[in-house]
Amino acid sequence: MQGVAKNFFVLAIIYGICGLALGLFMGMSGDHVQMPAHAHIMVAGWLMSAVFAFFYHLFPAARASRLAPVHFWLTAISGIGLVTALAFLLAGNAALEPLVGMFSLGFFVAMLLFAWIALPAIRTA
Repeated sequence: MQGVAKNFFVLAIIYGICGLALGLFMGMSGDHVQMPAHAHIMVAGWLMSAVFAFFYHLFPAARASRLAPVHFWLTAISGIGLVTALAFLLAGNAALEPLVGMFSLGFFVAMLLFAWIALPAIRTA
């Protein structure tokens, strides 16, 4: 695994560890307030990053695109910002709701960028 594929897979592993740790904490404490943050970490973080990693691994031409690193960094920054701001929002910091929205939009744009990169690569394969 090379380039953005490797970066996305490392990011997926980090998300997986963080998400499982949060899930264990919630289970042991009996406090499940952070369930939405846990779900976002596991799905938007672990699952989507792993899917992106394997896509870029399987499609080297897409991995070589100049947009691929932009996709990685936009996904990484907006995703980490989203789950962090969401966790603080769920902990009672209502003032962070606009930040959650901003990072959510960034993550959405990253997904649109992925579609822009992936769909032509799939069509020509």
